[in-house]
Amino acid sequence: MLAQLNFPEWSPYLLRVGGFGIRWYALAYIAGLLIGWRYVSALMSRPKLWPGAVAPMPAQRTEDLLLAMALGVILGGRLGFVLLYRPGDYLSAPWNILKTWEGGMSFHGGLIGAALAIWIFARRVKAAPLSLGDAVACATPIGIFFGRLANFVNAELYGRETAAPWGMKFPLWSDAQNMWIYRGDEVARHPSQLYEAGLEGLLLGLILFFAWRGGALRRPGLCAGIFLAGYGAARLFVENFRQMDYFMPDEGYALILGPLKLTMGQVYSLPMVLVGLGLIAFALRARPPAAASR
Repeated sequence: MLAQLNFPEWSPYLLRVGGFGIRWYALAYIAGLLIGWRYVSALMSRPKLWPGAVAPMPAQRTEDLLLAMALGVILGGRLGFVLLYRPGDYLSAPWNILKTWEGGMSFHGGLIGAALAIWIFARRVKAAPLSLGDAVACATPIGIFFGRLANFVNAELYGRETAAPWGMKFPLWSDAQNMWIYRGDEVARHPSQLYEAGLEGLLLGLILFFAWRGGALRRPGLCAGIFLAGYGAARLFVENFRQMDYFMPDEGYALILGPLKLTMGQVYSLPMVLVGLGLIAFALRARPPAAASR
């Protein structure tokens, strides 16, 4: 007999009035960006952490970086979801691309958008792109942690059937009727959103914290490489527990090579691991700049 835990029947809305409301998912994005802003600002305020004991930009410019990052994440995340997961649906009804309130964001698309925003911003303020990327990488697991918790609250991206004691029955949220509708199979599933919050958020965040405390920011690209490789590896692992059906963005397997079957999320995460390992190797081989004379 499968173990079963009942999903808490909370609303995906913090506050709702008529047809308008504030979703936990939106608050997760806001909290991640604001806390990340304070995190990056604190790193910029400690010049001894950086190559040559000089921060890549003044701490006061972090607000401008936050704005650029927010635009990059939102535009990249939305377009990434449309192009990487549901191109056919949106080609038939392109106006639905603008309906962001209905959900549909891709982490990998948001990552590409964020990377472009960092590069453009770095050129504008004459900062080292890799060092800015390192700072953002250290703060990003905070946003991932809140985002995965929001996935759990929304009862989305849940896992496959399991007999584990922590298996949970997930409902489907019916926005039109404002009520929970449980799946017909009534089976316990992996709370894979919490696995991701723990691995991609807490664990990766702690690894990066101890990395920069140990001097990793003095080697441009090292923290960014750790983040890319760490997130990619965590996603490759957790995808084995996530359910794939027509409610999920990564329906079915994207690549089948004999016994090897990869989901869309795994296919998009493999390049992250490779690029991350390449950045780590580059950062460790490069000679860190000497500290500036005082």
